[in-house]
This record gives sequence, C-alpha cells and structure tokens, in this order.
Amino acid sequence: MLINTNGMSIDYRDQGAGVPVIFIHAFPLNQTMWDDQLAVLHNHCRTITLDLRGFGQSDAPQGSYLMDQMAADIRGLMSALGIDRAVLVGLSMGGYVSLAFYRNYPESVRALVLADTRASADTHEARKRRLKSAERAEREGVRVIAEDMIPLLLGRTTLESRPSVVERVRTMIEANSPLGIAGAQRGMAERRDSTYILPSIDFPALIIVGSEDRLTPVAEAESLRDGIRGARIRIIEGAGHLSNMEQPERFNSALLDFIEVLTS
Repeated sequence: MLINTNGMSIDYRDQGAGVPVIFIHAFPLNQTMWDDQLAVLHNHCRTITLDLRGFGQSDAPQGSYLMDQMAADIRGLMSALGIDRAVLVGLSMGGYVSLAFYRNYPESVRALVLADTRASADTHEARKRRLKSAERAEREGVRVIAEDMIPLLLGRTTLESRPSVVERVRTMIEANSPLGIAGAQRGMAERRDSTYILPSIDFPALIIVGSEDRLTPVAEAESLRDGIRGARIRIIEGAGHLSNMEQPERFNSALLDFIEVLTS
C-alpha cells in the first residue's frame, strides 16, 4: 500500500493485530527482507514494514536522505495509521533510523530492538568510503554495489552454504535505484552520533547481532547493550550482518521472547 507523508510516497504493509511493531530495513535492501519475520510474528502482534525513501516502491528523490528525514517518514506513517506508540525493530541502517526516531519522538517508542547496528557516527574514513560508494552507484549502477556489499553483508556460513539467501539479497539490491542508494549513503555519512542518548532510554531494549557480523561485530553490540540500562543481547550463531535473513528461526525466537515479555 502507498501513503503520502512529508511529500514522499511511501510503500508499506500492515498485518495482524495487537502491539504495533515497525520493522525498519537495512541498506541497501527493502521491506521484503522482513518476510521471514512477518510470516511468524503477524500472529502475535501488529506488524508494519515500509520501504524507506529511496528504496523498493517508495519515492527516490535527489539529494541526501538524512536519518531524521527517514524517521519523520515513519512518524508520518504512524500518524496515518492511528498509532501513538510502537516497538521499533531496526537492522543496520534501520538501527540508525530507529535511534534518530527516538531522539526526535521519544514519547512514540514503546520498546526498541537494535540489530547489527551501532550508535556512533561514521569515522572520517568510513564517511569517505560512503561518499565514494554513492558516486560509484550513480556512475556505474547498482550491480557493482551488490558485488561490493554482498561479501560484507553476509556471514561466512551463509556465503558458503546458503546460495538462496545470497541470491535473494542480490535481487533486492539490484531492484533499487542508483539515486536511492546514493542518497542513503550520503545520509548515513552525515548522521549524528547517538551514543549520548543511550543512557536516557528507559524502556525495554533488545540488542541482536550475528556472530559472524564483520560490519558491526559482537563487540559493537555489547557496547550498545552496556550503554542502555537493562538492555539484553542475543547473539545469532551462524549469521553475519543480515542476521534476520541468514538465521530467521533464531532471530524470530529472540523477537518472540522479547515481544511476549512486553505483552505479558
């Protein structure tokens, strides 16, 4: 379904009933990365996914896509759906957006799941790599971005033994527009450090990380856990950066345990 918010046409899905849980996808994928979660969780809660601006079937305007803008798009979607507070589940870039959402709309967050992500801003070197990647996407297209990203996004176990997941990720990346990929890279390069807001989080939080994640390794997840009072951590064995796609049953188990505690 499409909805207009903040001048953007945003594609979303809304299924199930109960506690609203909004899933925020990783770069450079789209909302279908959460299909394995929706298949299970829509029987336990109200599941909402969306294509962030620049991805999937949502609009891809020119310019940088700031994390605060993406967060505002989600708040607009919540308003349109009559949702005051929600559980946010953000993976990688989705985690950056989730923290920006909390910074701007703290009263609208019921609980937070941060998967394979970090609170800190990019280092100078990481920022340079993002800007080069944005230029390369515009110059050479999305296929080269897929080739660059897949070995980083997926863990060793998946790369060696789960070709269907590799192809699913490749298809998702190549379905996006160069403009969207470039805009998101520039937005992530500009994102603010969110480390300082972690101690103020006073609601349930779960940190999830793949044991083989090289982009945001276990030590990064442990830092998030230590920064949020009462946060719990689940390490997903045999998964890299896209832990929800690589080991969906283990990821779903962690989510279900977390949501059941919220609703008990």
